[in-house]
Amino acid sequence: MTLVKRNGFLTTLPSIFEDFFADNSPKVSASSPARRWFERTQATPAVNVRESEKEFTVEVAAPGLTKEDFKVELNDNVLTVSCDKKEQKEEKTEQYTRREFGYFSFKRSFALPENMVAAEKIEAKYENGILQLLLPKRIVEPQAQKRLISIS
Repeated sequence: MTLVKRNGFLTTLPSIFEDFFADNSPKVSASSPARRWFERTQATPAVNVRESEKEFTVEVAAPGLTKEDFKVELNDNVLTVSCDKKEQKEEKTEQYTRREFGYFSFKRSFALPENMVAAEKIEAKYENGILQLLLPKRIVEPQAQKRLISIS
């Protein structure tokens, strides 16, 4: 139900969006393999973006990955961070063979301010589950002071 204010009174109206935005995730226990798979394949890593006087910093929380799992691209002032990771495990005994496999991917894109980032100086590092991108700002040359030039 949605709260709507009409003539100074709050009323509830059914919303056509309730079913659309309803939580349709699997109803399984938090520790089940199905739940862990759903959370891992449907989640997008959290991202922090900070701006300082000299640079922008983008931090992507992605524990359990390695730096080789990431692809970072800059194309037409759009910074894209993506990951495609495949996992396979196989366990064989005399009585059974157990195979597990999984696939995890995400892609996040950020439009950078026009002509503000020094693209050739962008740096990236992955440490303790955090991918950190440092985007230095372009140094804007100060305009020359206006002066009168004497003619001799």
